[in-house]
Amino acid sequence: MSLLGLHQPGTTWLHRLPASAKLLGLFVAGVVVVVLRGPLTALVALAAAVAVLAWSGAGLRVLLRTLRGLLLVVVLVGAYSAWAQGWERAVELVADLLALVLLATVLTVTTPIDEVLDTVTRGLGPLRRCGVDPERVGLAFALMIRAVPTTLDLARQTREAAVARGLQRDPRARLVPLVVRSVAHARATGDALDARGIGD
Repeated sequence: MSLLGLHQPGTTWLHRLPASAKLLGLFVAGVVVVVLRGPLTALVALAAAVAVLAWSGAGLRVLLRTLRGLLLVVVLVGAYSAWAQGWERAVELVADLLALVLLATVLTVTTPIDEVLDTVTRGLGPLRRCGVDPERVGLAFALMIRAVPTTLDLARQTREAAVARGLQRDPRARLVPLVVRSVAHARATGDALDARGIGD
């Protein structure tokens, strides 16, 4: 399983890299896109992310599925940023967002989810002395990862339902049901954790 699809076994150099190196690379990329400002830099980062995704062997289908799942978020972020801060800032934010999501997709396409979670848990091990529970943090990380494809699937179902009712041009027909379904899924997840005694 991956953030935005299924893990795809392969023999590329990205598949051979350990999960720790890929997680570190994703962290560094996040710092870089925050520190370096400007639309040109953001577009270069986006182009680099697309190239890395291509090297992973994920294919055009994964790229299009990722972009389609982010379409609503990109439109909302871009439109608000253009209105509030100008088009240059909007381009920067949208390109940075897409670059990081594509790099996260590379991580999860080339790395089994169990390996990612084990790496996170082991990396947090030294913090146990400070009161951090690595297993609990790993669980939270797993829930976050699983929430992304679930939310994208809910968005797809909501979009299809709106189209079936002839309301594809009404944003409320998509946003309101999506929010309601997402909250219901979150509550169901919380209830399941409580039932297993790990909801505290």
